[in-house]
Amino acid sequence: MGIFNKPKLRRNKGKGDEMPEGLWTKCPSCEAMLHQLELKQHFQTCHHCNHHFLMGGRERVDLIADVGSFEETSAGLTSANPLDFANYAEKTAKLLETTGLEDAVLTGKISVGGKPAMIAVMDFKYFAGSMGSVVGEKITRAIETAIDEKRGVIIVSASSGARMQEGMLSLMQMAKTCGALARLSEAKLPYISVMTHPTTGGVTASFATIGDVNLAEPKCMIGFAGPRVVKETTHQNLPPGFQTAEFMLEHGLVDAIVPREKLRAKLSTLLGYMMP
Repeated sequence: MGIFNKPKLRRNKGKGDEMPEGLWTKCPSCEAMLHQLELKQHFQTCHHCNHHFLMGGRERVDLIADVGSFEETSAGLTSANPLDFANYAEKTAKLLETTGLEDAVLTGKISVGGKPAMIAVMDFKYFAGSMGSVVGEKITRAIETAIDEKRGVIIVSASSGARMQEGMLSLMQMAKTCGALARLSEAKLPYISVMTHPTTGGVTASFATIGDVNLAEPKCMIGFAGPRVVKETTHQNLPPGFQTAEFMLEHGLVDAIVPREKLRAKLSTLLGYMMP
């Protein structure tokens, strides 16, 4: 009968049919759905299981530095594509547009708990945090400024390793940065290395693992080659937790694992002990 036919509700097509993109993120560890505001409030970590998400360079500076103390250095340095690698210039231009970064590291002067320091923060969003000539030059200049101005040095690593598009020039940055850090040590100034997910390749084999104190974020990957490459090369089964921060702590490469929300306090305490 017609009196029992329920009329269909009218609605405007395209409105309210889909959830807005970019507002929610699924935690890869506990599968909880996290709103972007929740992630921001908890320093890009899951407040259910403490999973640490990737964090941008400027976000890390805000996390570590005293409010208003950051003064960027060596801005304007960009790669000149020294090997004429195909499409390299186009890719770097696109990354500048999408990330707002000129290269994979951000450097500057800061204070942490009132202690003066130079900071270099790698950003994985730019070419997977790969180390090219600009990254090596900016880190070296930051170290030299620290020596001149009697500051400690903090380097936050997040990298896939040396940048293949710059070939041997990228590998040269390993010796260049380590040489600068040797001069920092001669000046009796501290270097604190903070390893985050992932820290691999030439960065692990150079400045990331030679800090006076080596810190790491929970469960981050630290290694030279990936686990699959190591297994195929050695033809051995890898131990549980291989190349995690916890594994490295157990075997002496890392001095402490520090959750993100405690990092500023930890760095302030260490600089208070170590600064001349």
